[in-house]
Amino acid sequence: MLDIDSIRKDFPFLEAENGENPLVYFDNASTTQKPIQVLNKLDQFYRKSNANVHRGVYRLSQQATDAYENARKKIAGFINAKDDRSIIFTRGTTESINLVAYAWAQQQLKPGDEILVTEMEHHSNLVPWQITAERTGAILKYIPLNDDLELDLEKPEKYFTPKTKVFALIHKSNALGKLNPVQQLIRHAKTVGAITVVDGAQSVPHTTVDVQQLGCDFFAFSGHKMLGPTGVGVLFGKPELLESMEPFQSGGEMIEKVTMTHSTWNDIPWKFEAGTPNIAQAVGLGKAIDFLQNISMKKVEEHIGELTEYGMKNLSEINGVRIYNKKNIHGGIISFNVDGVHPHDLAQFLDQDNIAIRTGHHCTQPIMKKLGISGTARISFYIYNTKEEIDKLCGCMKSTLNYFA
Repeated sequence: MLDIDSIRKDFPFLEAENGENPLVYFDNASTTQKPIQVLNKLDQFYRKSNANVHRGVYRLSQQATDAYENARKKIAGFINAKDDRSIIFTRGTTESINLVAYAWAQQQLKPGDEILVTEMEHHSNLVPWQITAERTGAILKYIPLNDDLELDLEKPEKYFTPKTKVFALIHKSNALGKLNPVQQLIRHAKTVGAITVVDGAQSVPHTTVDVQQLGCDFFAFSGHKMLGPTGVGVLFGKPELLESMEPFQSGGEMIEKVTMTHSTWNDIPWKFEAGTPNIAQAVGLGKAIDFLQNISMKKVEEHIGELTEYGMKNLSEINGVRIYNKKNIHGGIISFNVDGVHPHDLAQFLDQDNIAIRTGHHCTQPIMKKLGISGTARISFYIYNTKEEIDKLCGCMKSTLNYFA
């Protein structure tokens, strides 16, 4: 079990100030809070090691370069990538997926080729493929959700055809908490020779991810959902694919040789990191990985699962609460609505007691359409959340419902 009291001391954001109620933060699927170790690492970098990377022979630049590249090695180890050249720093999951769509798919696809996604996708793993289909003449298809809000996988092979060239899917749903059988689906994709792209924004922070075991070609995730800074993310790509691709952006750093008429490209991963990268953010993400590994991802997953089960049980006992993802009792996410109460109104009432929840469509409008609603309230858990906070949420919700009665 996690020592929650000890962990919470590392998160200054959760400390009550000026007599306020302590913050109950339940919007972790959107972004997590940062431990003092990460904040100190960022401060230390800017105070002691701030310089541009790769381009300077002076000591400070070498220190910055070592810290930046060491973070890349930590990330490779964290997701069990065989080669740290396969780790590209981006601004986040969205940019990582766009990189694949623009630098690989839009260069390779032709009219009649098929792109396969799912009805569960976050917009960041749907809209880039819509644009790619429009620009290349490819056909966008999707695996639908069944009545249980799970992917219709009774006969998964029927979705994969010889024309399927890209299969892009979400590992874990940010609206439903469902962890999809990615490894199984990738095997189906490989039988028709499709390139596979996995959105791991919600899975990497919550469970052990092994990209070699998954067998995916590309895997994307964000630092800010796993205790790291905002503005930094990761694209894992198989080196042979990255080497075959043209750059996503151009300018400094990504070049090998430049003349007035022609340029050649740097080796991977730097071919895809044009300009000055998010150096401090990458270093901070490396420190966040240290923090999670010191806890162990198994304990992280167990704690989040226990909170989800407890939250499901207690919310279910409140009259008028409708939970949409009851089957995903360990996923760290609960999406619900309250009869007669708009989710935005609920969030504002809870905010008066310093309880932060998310409302809206969660960048998953196709899921909301499937449910026949415009949006939901959503609570999502992380390592610093407690059962006592869930009790407080439920108590405040009951008071809110009495107000509206």
